[in-house]
Amino acid sequence: MAAAPYLVALALIEQEGRRALPLAGRSLKAEEAAAEQPTQVAHVLALELLLRLWQRSDDGALKRASGVESLLLVELPMECLPEDLPRLKADWLNSGDIRAFQKGLQAICGRAWTMSIAKFEPISLTAWSA
Repeated sequence: MAAAPYLVALALIEQEGRRALPLAGRSLKAEEAAAEQPTQVAHVLALELLLRLWQRSDDGALKRASGVESLLLVELPMECLPEDLPRLKADWLNSGDIRAFQKGLQAICGRAWTMSIAKFEPISLTAWSA
């Protein structure tokens, strides 16, 4: 993984019969990239993404498109951002093929986690592999 990878939180959702894939991201500092889990940055990105989703709910009901694997946090090399991630996103929006999206994402990311929360608990990151 590159010395300064990019951390991306993404949500695979359906709204009013259409797929959407909102995301939020930021580059990681070297010490954050070296940590077992980028917990602090993950919490910030999760909050930003979920606030976007909440605002989006004004336009209709939201549904997770892939169950517990609908809210992901992935670490990507910077060089994947301009072409690979947008291509994966467009392919999923057009086809809806979750498995192809997951396999493609796994092929370009270094580390990945699902994000979840339980009542009275902080955000939980669980290692993810397609």
